[in-house]
Amino acid sequence: MSTREVAELQVLLEGVPLPASKQELMDYARAEDGGRFAALLGQLPDREFESLDEVGEELSPVQPERKQPDARSPREESGKPPGGEAYTDASAEPGRVREGGP
Repeated sequence: MSTREVAELQVLLEGVPLPASKQELMDYARAEDGGRFAALLGQLPDREFESLDEVGEELSPVQPERKQPDARSPREESGKPPGGEAYTDASAEPGRVREGGP
């Protein structure tokens, strides 16, 4: 499906109450244009759409895919924690100035 067809479809669907299911979108398109775009909407997955942008993205993706970071591998540390070793010391007194501290 071309970007132009998707844009025309989104314009046609401007009045549909959202969120809308695939069937509601198809029914609205049939009522508005006699079914020209209803067949294109048939390609959508059976779910509810919150916006017309979601419909367009589903039919003709334009956004780059986002790669999810690997949750199993930790990221590299960016330096020592604030407060140095006292940051992880459970017996440290909050607000106390340490001898020889930074």
